[in-house]
This record gives sequence, structure tokens and C-alpha cells, in this order.
Amino acid sequence: MKIVYEGKEIEINPADTGFSLAKSLDAEQKSKDVAYVLNGKEYDMREPIKEDGSFSFIKEGSPEAFELLNHSTSHLMAQAIIHLYPNAKFGFGPSIEEGYYYDVDFGDQVITDADLVKIEAEMKKLSKENYPFVREEVSPEKAMEIFKANPYKEELIKEHQGELISIYKQGDFTDFCRGPHVSSTGYIKHFKLLSVAGAYWRGDSKNKQLTRIYGTSWWSEEDLQNHLAVLEKRKANDHRKLGKELGLFFISDYGPGFPFFLPNGMVLKNSLLDYWHQVHRAHDYLEIETPTMLSRELWETSGHWDHYKENMYTTKIDGKDFAIKPMNCPGAILVYKNDIHSYKEFPLRYAELGHVHRHEASGALNGLFRVRAFTQDDAHIMIRPDQIESEVKAIMALFDEVYNVFGLSYHIVLSTRPEKDYIGTEEYWKRSEAALAQACKDSGHEYTINPGDGAFYGPKLDFKLKDSMGRTWQCGTIQLDVNLPHRFGCYYIDENGEKKEPYMLHRVVFGSVERFIGIITENYGGAFPTWLSPVQCNVLPVNSEVQGEYAKKVQDELKKNGVRCELDASNEKLGYRLRNSQIRKIPFTLVVGDKEMENSSVTYRVFGSEKQTSVSLEEFVKIIRKSIDDKACY
Repeated sequence: MKIVYEGKEIEINPADTGFSLAKSLDAEQKSKDVAYVLNGKEYDMREPIKEDGSFSFIKEGSPEAFELLNHSTSHLMAQAIIHLYPNAKFGFGPSIEEGYYYDVDFGDQVITDADLVKIEAEMKKLSKENYPFVREEVSPEKAMEIFKANPYKEELIKEHQGELISIYKQGDFTDFCRGPHVSSTGYIKHFKLLSVAGAYWRGDSKNKQLTRIYGTSWWSEEDLQNHLAVLEKRKANDHRKLGKELGLFFISDYGPGFPFFLPNGMVLKNSLLDYWHQVHRAHDYLEIETPTMLSRELWETSGHWDHYKENMYTTKIDGKDFAIKPMNCPGAILVYKNDIHSYKEFPLRYAELGHVHRHEASGALNGLFRVRAFTQDDAHIMIRPDQIESEVKAIMALFDEVYNVFGLSYHIVLSTRPEKDYIGTEEYWKRSEAALAQACKDSGHEYTINPGDGAFYGPKLDFKLKDSMGRTWQCGTIQLDVNLPHRFGCYYIDENGEKKEPYMLHRVVFGSVERFIGIITENYGGAFPTWLSPVQCNVLPVNSEVQGEYAKKVQDELKKNGVRCELDASNEKLGYRLRNSQIRKIPFTLVVGDKEMENSSVTYRVFGSEKQTSVSLEEFVKIIRKSIDDKACY
């Protein structure tokens, strides 16, 4: 047998496993090898090499190894649970972005966060026992016998009839699983159980609610502690907590999932939208507004009535069915059809801040992150087929401009043609996917491929943003669509005077404006850059009776120059007022006393700093205006 390892063709023995090859090919780093990849498929280190092909190791510290470690830790947790709760039954136990979870049916037993301590203690004991993870393939009949007491595993096994079923054993615990896993429980040393939540089996509210236990596992104690510190920071920066403290928004029991924006929140939101308008004017978008409610016939034509009705709010008007829009695209299509268009007009860029409503499950609602009513910063761009690549590059330039302002880095995922139930020819898909990929390359952006996850009507690019606390957020999206223009009979007149169907690009930058506000609130910890801050400057006279008039003059001058400025001339001590300004995370706090009044100056302090700087009032106006105009963080 032959494998290709690091570009070299190597003869191997049929009995070779990942372990034996690690000794011969990677002697110095073999302790870091936790699994291997053969022809793109991952295997346990003790698995024999089954065929010729491309070979590599998955090394400790890589994203793939982190995922593998956490999946293995979910099995370790399940083993500990079955020791403590013998009647427990297990559903899914996957790795997730920063750890893992397992859905467990504990019967009548109620599990709380307090129970995690003893589960974790049992996990540590089992880790020291160093049980090997052993893979075995069995028939579906044998698997049904093994898991006959677990209806959840039985349901999954029935979906794999005619296939061999892979199971994993460690000690006295057996699980139905594809793998791979680390070699033994001894590899799992640095972990923490985090929380308990409820989760319906397979995400369906008609099914039984199971107990979901979340945890995280790392290769070193230092990495674990660093991650736990980040989690504590996230708690402190929770946008729901900051939203209340800073007077940004609230959600009432009278409208679950429907946020109320308070005055400070509206200043923040409008500042964000003012910037959105500015950017889109500069990039030649035409802003439109479409109705919030439209008739059933429109949603039938678009396909939403058949495929999305359960998530739509509907009513009757004059005996006819109407629906509040869950998406803006059908309205944009009607705007396009309102006129006849020439190929010379393309790309034709419609932008809309559309207020959409979607009926989300009550259990999924989460502050501004998951709501039932939100503003979607949509754009629908009509293009010719030959314009796909150039227009996607133009959109990516806009994305770069916007995300750089907020200091948010991102990576791109290209989702390709589904295996079935897609429309269009394979040639259309190949050409479209290649155009999106080339646009990424030409723009200097790397991308990964998510095979088969494109929409049924076309491939898409998803922009995964990373915030200051290492979390990934799905915000920007570019989707290619030939379906809606066809369903609505859209056309343009080409250079030969013939009717042709346009392609359409769906595109969002923020995604949901409300959700983006939640993201940046946590990203900045509520200490917004000056241009976004509801209050940009706070003026404090040392003695209101003596310097009050001058302090008011300072406030008026700043307001005249477009600065959102407050005057705190209360009778509280100066130290208290200074602390209050810091608690409110106001970017600039000015103190004016006798010296400042005599010299027409101010002494300012930037949020988060103890340093005080004295400058003329005229100079300070320039300083704060530059901070606002440059969209800088102070």
C-alpha cells in the first residue's frame, strides 16, 4: 500500500495504524497526533490504514483536534452521567464551536447547575482510569439490541437501515457515534461543565423536552482558564444587562420578542442607520421602501406561503388573506417590475431598511439576538450573468469598509449546490460557484467551502464575524438567485432588443440591525466609540453656582458643533459626578473650574483613563469632532 504524506509517496504495511505511522513519520511530534486523515476522511489513531491515498495527521491545537476533543468529552460526560443516574437516556452529544453538549432524558429527575459539580467530579475520576475509546461496526439489528432501552438511539438507528452502524465503547459505556475520538479518556484533562438548559428532541417542540448540559474542553489548563475568563467577561458584557443599565432597550411581557428602543437606544440605532445611508449612497444604491403587509397571492408566487407560512403573521382584510412580510425580497421584485429595464441599467441596486416579522419559538427568543420583529438591511441587486463576479467584488469592498469601522474581522464560507431539490442546471451552479470563489480570490479573501449548503436556488457566501471575545457571528450574506426573478416573470431588454431574465443577488451587511446592535454592545462592553455613543460628552462644573454659566456656554458650543452633550450641574460632589459619568460609559467627561473659566478652556478625561488633559475650548471641539468624524474609539 502507498500513501502520500507531506508530498512524498511512502510504502506502508497493511497492518499500519495511525499510531504506527506516527512513530515512523512523525517521531518528534507523535504525542501531538490525535487522529489522522486519509483521502479527506478522519480516523481514530488506532484504526488501520484501509486504502492508498493522501494522508495527514490531526494535531493537538488545531481546530479539528479541538472539535474531536470536545466530542470525546461529551462521551466522557455521558459515561459519568450513567454512573450517577443509571436510568438516563441519551439523545445527541455533538461538539459545538466552543465546546460540546449532550441532550439527556433524566426521566423524573430534575437536573440543575448545582448537579454539575458531582458530574464533573465523576468525569475526572473516569479520565484518570484512562479507558480506551474503541470503535466497532455492527449491523442495524445488533445496534437495536444494544440500544433497546433508548428510544432516541433507536430512532436514529432506524434511519440507517441497510448500513453498518459504528459504535464506540469506553469502559462500561457504549454510544452510537460516527467518531473519530481521542485514543482514551486520559487525553481529556482540562474541562468544565458550564450550564443546564432545556432542548426539545431534534429541535421539534412537539417532542419531549430533554435536559441539555453544556461543557467545554481544552488541551491545556491555561487555555481552559483563559476561556473561562472570556466567559466571565461575556457575562459582564451581556447586551441585555448593558441595555438596561445604559437605557438602550427593553422587551415587555406585552410583546415577547418585540423590542422597545428607549431614547438612548434610538440615538445609537439612528447613528448606525445614518452611517448605513451614507455608505449606500456612496456605493450607488437606490433606497426603496416596500409595504409591511401584502396579500397571500404575492407570498404564493414567491413560495413563502407554502414553505414559510408557519413563521408568518397572517390576517384577513376585506375577506382576503394577507401576511406581514418576513422578508423584503418579494417587495423589491415588485419595485423592479414597476418599470421596463435595459441591460444598460445593470447592476441595478435596490437597498431597503425593511421592518420584518417572523414567528420565532418563544424558547429561542434572546434579547436582541433573536427577536420576532427586526430591521433587515437588505439589498436586492439585478445583474446580468456576466456581472456576477464584478458585482460580488463590489459588495465585498462595501463589507470591508463597514466591518473595518467596527474592528470586526471575518472569514467567508462558500455554500455550494445541494445534493437534491435544487433548481437550475449543473452548468449554472458550476459557473455561479466559480464566480463567487473568484470574487473572493480577487478581493484577497480566503474562504472555506460548506458543500451542499447552498439555497435551493443558488450558492451563497456567508460572512462570519469575530468579535473581541472570540465569538463568531453570522451577519453578512451574499446569495445568488435565479428563482424569484423567474417566478415573478422579471426581464430586461438586452443589446439585441430581446427579453432576458436577470439574476438577482440578495445581500445584507448588518443582517438584523437589532441583532447587530446587540453584537456591538457586547463587543464594546457598552463603551461605544464617540460617533455611536448616545451621550458623547458630559460637562461638570466644579461648583455649579460659580462655574455654572460657563459650563452652559461650553455645552452650547459643543452642541452647536454637532456634539451630543449633557451638563451635570447637580449638587452632588464632583467625585460622585465623575464616577457616574464613567458608569454611563460617556466617551469624554469635561471638568470646568475657576482656571478653565478664566482661560476659556476645559479639562477632559477619556472614558477608562485617569489622565486629565487641559486644552482650550476651541481645541477640544476639534478633538471631539475628529473622534466623531473618524469613527475612532476615543
